[in-house]
Amino acid sequence: MSGQIRAFSFSFPDWNVLNLYVPLQGSEYMYSKEYIQFLTHFHGDRDYFECHEILEGYWKKVTKGDKGSVWVGLILMAVANYHHRRNNFSGACRTLEKSLKIFKKKKNELSQLGIDSGKLITILSKHLENIKSKKTYRSYNLPIVDELLQAACVKECNRKGFIWCKSSDLTNEFLINRHLLRDRSSVIKEREIAKLNRQKKEAEGQTPPNN
Repeated sequence: MSGQIRAFSFSFPDWNVLNLYVPLQGSEYMYSKEYIQFLTHFHGDRDYFECHEILEGYWKKVTKGDKGSVWVGLILMAVANYHHRRNNFSGACRTLEKSLKIFKKKKNELSQLGIDSGKLITILSKHLENIKSKKTYRSYNLPIVDELLQAACVKECNRKGFIWCKSSDLTNEFLINRHLLRDRSSVIKEREIAKLNRQKKEAEGQTPPNN
């Protein structure tokens, strides 16, 4: 069995599935690839927009859109950083408050994700106070207690050419204003399709029944 990885799921109240992978006799320890990618970008290039994009689809897949999921807490935490870095203090404050509210209810799930829940809540509470005081954004790191998880993230950082735990590049215009500079063609197309579907349903609803 050496070198093999076995996958299984944990179930929690109000949280359907947490997909994890555990090692068998010396194999590399792995969590879901989306989670590792999230941590890699959070601590590597500090691309919080990408953090949101990565976990949003995963959240919908594993928790079926549960807005109280720990994944939502992680997404909101990244979004709060994105707002704070752009000096959008009101948006950062609202978003981080929601994230903290979830984390305080999901301490066990955070622990299963290799994070010290108590330290994270302390870090984010302090960060929230800085936001309320309109202090300039500063990068921070998550209190990862699973050394094997961190090693996997550092390895992925190296593969992508990132430096683990490097502070955000505040001169990177694309990173800071990515929501303005990204290619929105796919989003526009999706909205057009949704609009056409609504118009079709409205038209069908106005069609007189056959006599």
